[in-house]
Amino acid sequence: MNSRLLLGLAKLSVSLLLLPPLLASCSGTAQPKPALKPKDNPPAVINFIASEYSSQTRPLLENLVQDFMLKNPDIVINLQVANWDILDIIYTTMISKNQPPDLLNTNVYTHFANDGLLNDMDDIISPDLKKKFYPDLLKLDNWNGKQYAIPYVSSTRKLYYNKELFREAGIEAPPKTWSELKEDARKIKNGGKARGFGVDLTDNEIQAYLSYFFLGAGGGWIKDGKWTINSPENVEGLTFLRDMYTEGLTDSDPTVTTRDEKQRVLGDGKLAIMISGNYFNIVVPREFPNLEYDKGPIPVKDGVKPINFGVHDMLVSFKTDHTDKEALSKFLDYLYSSPIYEQIIQQEGFLPVTQLTGERLGSANEEMKADLAALRKASFYPIQQPEWQAVMDTARKMGDAVLHDHMSPKQALDELQKFAEEEQRELIKHHKNKK
Repeated sequence: MNSRLLLGLAKLSVSLLLLPPLLASCSGTAQPKPALKPKDNPPAVINFIASEYSSQTRPLLENLVQDFMLKNPDIVINLQVANWDILDIIYTTMISKNQPPDLLNTNVYTHFANDGLLNDMDDIISPDLKKKFYPDLLKLDNWNGKQYAIPYVSSTRKLYYNKELFREAGIEAPPKTWSELKEDARKIKNGGKARGFGVDLTDNEIQAYLSYFFLGAGGGWIKDGKWTINSPENVEGLTFLRDMYTEGLTDSDPTVTTRDEKQRVLGDGKLAIMISGNYFNIVVPREFPNLEYDKGPIPVKDGVKPINFGVHDMLVSFKTDHTDKEALSKFLDYLYSSPIYEQIIQQEGFLPVTQLTGERLGSANEEMKADLAALRKASFYPIQQPEWQAVMDTARKMGDAVLHDHMSPKQALDELQKFAEEEQRELIKHHKNKK
């Protein structure tokens, strides 16, 4: 493990004292107990850390795990569902204690693979399961010729807007360009009832909004393996966001309120426009059933082609002192089986990562069918770069500095570019030294 990761893990290890122990798959006295096996043949154990996507995630996964253990009494699954705000702290603390999870639901993986911490999923998943995945998503989870992760859920990003606020402001259609976005946000602001454009530059989502406006200017994070963070296009994209804020056309707290919080503000009629994923269609109407909303494409700089941006989360398996690949394979076959996986997708509002589920659900939902087609052509985060996690962590410090004039967008991106290049050189050197 490289020195930077060790240092970060050491700093986080103290957080273990503040965290609850791994939760059993179900709480309460009614939890079924796996059948006891002879001492010389104990049950296989899978410690599974899952990300909390909505209020439905925990009960959904607890029920699925309970069902699996009833059918497989020789396998015990210790499930912990963690909010994204503390997910990194939980698993990095576990790694620092040399007790990593057997299975982790995350959005990054190559820095773990670079440190030799992950199992090759080809040694775990069945051939039948591998055939189920969309090849393009599976390819994103393949690094240096090994399948260190497998896709779990995916989404495309769009602009969502409050139709009632648009009507009151005399706006007939969602903005497709930056100039239209700025004009519409100004109309909403002048109406006095709501804020215009919701911008998330918090730790949770700053990498997403940077992506939208890098790509929307014709730029991007990386090209041909080289970081392009401080390109003129990216500087222009971040400058546009900064100008929107300084002109009062965004929400008041871009570096404080998260995407999920902004969705509630929009649902409550205090925000007109924001960018989010497919899950908006499921999560927000649950809390605001009377909300009138619609969606459109992510706005781009005038003259730039429309963009598709996709996100996918994955599952990884860490090497542990009790890794049971047969048990993991059996659980993953179950997790992606029908109707289990369909229930996850429909209840959380994601796009499926398996082809058969995509075809089945898409045939009954034209919007999902179109989104799945768009996902095949989408741009994604540079997750195959081992330094991506460190780049994201550093980017999370940029929001306040840029919005409050501590540094210019160009200065901020120059610093991030320098960091990314240094981190890339360090990790390449580290990888070569291991061979």
